[in-house]
Amino acid sequence: MPREKPARRDTGSKVQFYKEEQWRHLSILRERAAEIMAILEERGLKPIIHGSVCRGDVSAHSDVDIYIPKVVSSFVVELAIEQGGFSITNRELVHATPFHTIKAHIYLEGNSVVTLPLTNPAPIELEFYRFGGSLTYKALLEGKRVAGVDKRLVLIEPIKEGHIESPVVGNEITTARKVGVSLKIVQERMKVLMRRDETGRTGVYLKRQLAPDDTFEALLKRISDRDPVVRRRVQKG
Repeated sequence: MPREKPARRDTGSKVQFYKEEQWRHLSILRERAAEIMAILEERGLKPIIHGSVCRGDVSAHSDVDIYIPKVVSSFVVELAIEQGGFSITNRELVHATPFHTIKAHIYLEGNSVVTLPLTNPAPIELEFYRFGGSLTYKALLEGKRVAGVDKRLVLIEPIKEGHIESPVVGNEITTARKVGVSLKIVQERMKVLMRRDETGRTGVYLKRQLAPDDTFEALLKRISDRDPVVRRRVQKG
């Protein structure tokens, strides 16, 4: 799938009307998200879902992206997922930059992923999920959709028939207000996505796939023992 390129100029707003096929696909993804989130909710983990499933602008390539917004035992999360009847297909430890939290990505069958922080996330990092649009389990069950920004730096605002999309570039303050985040996170995401478009690189500092018998916490300990950058982030909390 080609990477979506950020919109770098104001091209005005336009309305996208959804066809029956898109509504059906959105419903399938939201039902799957609700099934996974219900399992995590029962354990008191308070998961959120973020991205296109929250906004409505899903495509054939859309994933179900679930995030647990606090540090918890990865074993508890994995056990809950497996006891809930879902198969884990892959596990990755990711450190985006030395300044960001270290995360565990647990991939499930059917283009679904559960992410949890292994170190305490900063408030601005939590805003990232609102930037793209996020919902709690309760809001998802209530059928709500929310505004958020996609990887093209386009603001998606849900309407009954589909959505309205508008460029973020040149409308940063309005975007922050409509999405409910700080201007700082809008500016940061613009910088990251535009740099990625220019260089073709994601800039990830560290990415490690786990062996079947390994745990995120054990792998993180081994890495931090030999990597001072990771060790400082772990010590920070």
